[in-house]
Amino acid sequence: MHKFPIGTQYKTRGKHPHVCTVVDQLTTTDSNGEVVKKRYVSKHSFLDQDVFDYDVVETTIAMGLISE
Repeated sequence: MHKFPIGTQYKTRGKHPHVCTVVDQLTTTDSNGEVVKKRYVSKHSFLDQDVFDYDVVETTIAMGLISE
């Protein structure tokens, strides 16, 4: 159902990019059981603290995907 598995790494865009790792996948469904929204949870380190982003879309990951 989700395009990117947990553990996928990508770089954010902007002046100071971060290397983020996908740590969870979220799926929202309506009352009929149809998928309404797919999102990812990712984390990166900042000053030795883990910072989580709970609303990452597939295109953000696809644009900054780090190939292994």
